[in-house]
Amino acid sequence: MQYFEKQGNALIFRQDGETVRVEPWQKDSLRVRGTLLSEIEEGSIALLDPEPLEAEIELVDERKATIKNGKIQAVLEVQPWGQKLRITFLNQKGEVLLSEIANGGALCLRAHDYRALKGGAYQLKVSFDSNPDEKIYGMGQYQQERMNLKGCNLELAHRNSQASIPFYVSSLGYGFLWHNAAVGEVHFGTNTTEWLARTTKQLDYWVTAGDTPAEIEEHFADAIGKVPMMPEYGLGFWQCKLRYYNQEQVLNVAREYKKRGIPLDVFVIDYYHWPRCGDYRFDEEYFPDPKAMIDELHEMGIETMVSIWPQIDWRSENYEEMKQQGLLVKSNAGVDVQMLFHGNNVFLDATNPRTRKYVWEKVKKNYADLGIRTFWLDEAEPEFSTYEYECYRYAAGPVEEIGNIYPREYSRMFYEGQKESGQEDIVNLVRCAWLGSQKYGALVWSGDIFSTYEDFRKQICAGLHMGLCGIPWWTTDIGGFHGGVTEDPDFQELLVRWFQFGTFCPVMRIHGNRGPREEIINKAGEVREGTGADNEVWSFGEKNYEILTKFIGVREKMRDYTRSLMAEAHEKGTPVMRTMFYEFPEDAACWDISDAYMFGSDILVAPIVRPKATSRTVYLPAGASWTLANTGDVYEGGKAYEIEAPIETLPIFLRNGKQGYLVGEI
Repeated sequence: MQYFEKQGNALIFRQDGETVRVEPWQKDSLRVRGTLLSEIEEGSIALLDPEPLEAEIELVDERKATIKNGKIQAVLEVQPWGQKLRITFLNQKGEVLLSEIANGGALCLRAHDYRALKGGAYQLKVSFDSNPDEKIYGMGQYQQERMNLKGCNLELAHRNSQASIPFYVSSLGYGFLWHNAAVGEVHFGTNTTEWLARTTKQLDYWVTAGDTPAEIEEHFADAIGKVPMMPEYGLGFWQCKLRYYNQEQVLNVAREYKKRGIPLDVFVIDYYHWPRCGDYRFDEEYFPDPKAMIDELHEMGIETMVSIWPQIDWRSENYEEMKQQGLLVKSNAGVDVQMLFHGNNVFLDATNPRTRKYVWEKVKKNYADLGIRTFWLDEAEPEFSTYEYECYRYAAGPVEEIGNIYPREYSRMFYEGQKESGQEDIVNLVRCAWLGSQKYGALVWSGDIFSTYEDFRKQICAGLHMGLCGIPWWTTDIGGFHGGVTEDPDFQELLVRWFQFGTFCPVMRIHGNRGPREEIINKAGEVREGTGADNEVWSFGEKNYEILTKFIGVREKMRDYTRSLMAEAHEKGTPVMRTMFYEFPEDAACWDISDAYMFGSDILVAPIVRPKATSRTVYLPAGASWTLANTGDVYEGGKAYEIEAPIETLPIFLRNGKQGYLVGEI
């Protein structure tokens, strides 16, 4: 009995209703697809079409076959008990990278466990052996302090401050992509790794092999796409708060930055500058002449960014038309209220091409044609009032089956509209992402986090994991979003430390809902969304002002260097914020560091992440000498040092003395 056949450049397995196809998909990579009682669906939800590659396929005997593509080989074997398939992946040395679980003999385990659902879909679980010494990194943005994800359980779904991007880099020399947009979960156990999709039509995953994390990352970027080149205005400082509620506030703050000689690249106008959610225009009561405002900001060398939400208020001037045209997310039962915030709201359906066209036409007329070139795409998960994913349906399919594509399609709506309008330099700030978001100019920020040292520490891990998932453009709300009080000395200290960290993030942006808040009531007597306390660099005391402006100056001095990092991200998919092991994979200590990182290849950043701390331990990787930017002192690599860091500075080390212009500046 022959279980295997060669079909063009692919290896096919058939047994008891299951069909599995393994084929080369980009350099040193293999894609695995499978289905039960059906034909394998063509196409791809995230992977780009591959370059033509010739695989080496061998039908060893009726129960075993192999397929090789460069540095990776898959061995497919039919196990004697139950005739179930097991796939093992090897590197060019014949070492095991990853293996699906064995059937366990009388246990009758299945590596591919299909559980039939109504309508022809399945709940799918795919299980792999787990090497307890393996270390795992990536998977998107989760609010936790763990760098090595071995032992973690992760939800494969988006929430405010959580972005599920199902790709990881392994310390064993491979990368793994769960090529499925279904809501689900993954368990990185020490005995097995289990991936679960709540509802799906077929199995689909991709594995790549590489000698270094950088090589793996470049294979991944080739497979799913790279960011555009960051516009020049993305390299400097961005000013933001919840919220500048009228035109006068915006201009007064911008003029003050100009008067003080503080460089400012982007000024952000937050939500509820509109009359109702879904109106896609300025509220003329508060912004009587937005064109004049935008023009004045441009004259000062400042780009204007405006917030756009995907919610549509039932009272919006566009609601009835969008509902009639079928442009909204549908609730599977009950009343279509998907979020309660200043009224009853539903979400636009970003997976529907007609929705993307309709909304962009409104945005172009009321924003882009006034001179706005960059947008803040908030609520992009989307943020359902209750994350009951089975309750909702998109044009692309049930949310449980396809829901994780939403933030990517939301970014796509704006990127494609901007491109069609002739704009080339595109970056949009987005509160979530999925596989491929980066190619649509998505700059992800980490959501509505708290103004605490605990949440501050979590952001370092979040940014590093995101970089490994193909999202090199990433940032945070400097100072955190919830709970910061402008005049509180403890908060001011936190903000300074966060600001120092933000200087060495891909984008440097201050934001937050600062207290105390002011209530806003319009001429009709309606309570509008309030405005937070001051959040400008001069708002936190004179001493702190000197520190904050110093670090804006540091960011400006690094502009050429930061631009070069953005070019690497654009050309190769290289993260801007890099784990220590990305640059130093041979140094075993670097695989366990979660509170320091590399900003590009030359600058080691060690943020101060504990209250009242004025020093910290810093491990300097072996294989380089390290210059402390504050003092110019040179340290030997391969050792840990206790480094002094009073409030006005933080430990920044320069690899082999590169970027030496920073010595004495930090």
